[in-house]
Amino acid sequence: MPRIWKFGDSVNTDDILPGKFAPFMAGEDKFQTFAFHYIRPEFAAEVRPGDVLIGGRNWGLGSSREYAPAALKKLQVGGIIAPSFARIHYRNLLNLGIPAFEADLTGSLQDGDEVTLDVESGVLRRGDDTFQLPPPPAFLTEALKEGSILAFYKKHQRFPGEAAPEDVPGGTLD
Repeated sequence: MPRIWKFGDSVNTDDILPGKFAPFMAGEDKFQTFAFHYIRPEFAAEVRPGDVLIGGRNWGLGSSREYAPAALKKLQVGGIIAPSFARIHYRNLLNLGIPAFEADLTGSLQDGDEVTLDVESGVLRRGDDTFQLPPPPAFLTEALKEGSILAFYKKHQRFPGEAAPEDVPGGTLD
């Protein structure tokens, strides 16, 4: 069962994946093993697919480096919940298919709590406790079913929420 990993305010992209462990430095095959290397050194070895990260305010500040969320994607993090996100980082999470919810659960959940997260409905459950998160918009749900916005685009040759080429007057988007 997925568990909670709790973090504080202002976790930046260097906290998530320090620059010296970028894929071109550490290797494409193992850069994810350095996620949270300095602030939670046990994380990469102990995180399980579907685990949920609870962050404080301003999650992901610092830079637009996509390899920080890419490391979390490779570790199969199930989602991130924080009261606020740095905008570029938030978009990188969504582009890679990591659900990100803006909600403050820092006082409600603890490290190691076992949870289930229904991304489509935005419901997080811990035992008998239910937390309603803002559900993702329809376009994002559509993309997450394909794995990410990028995977959706590769498969459908359009962005989620856009009309398919055959539905556009004139028949193509060229």
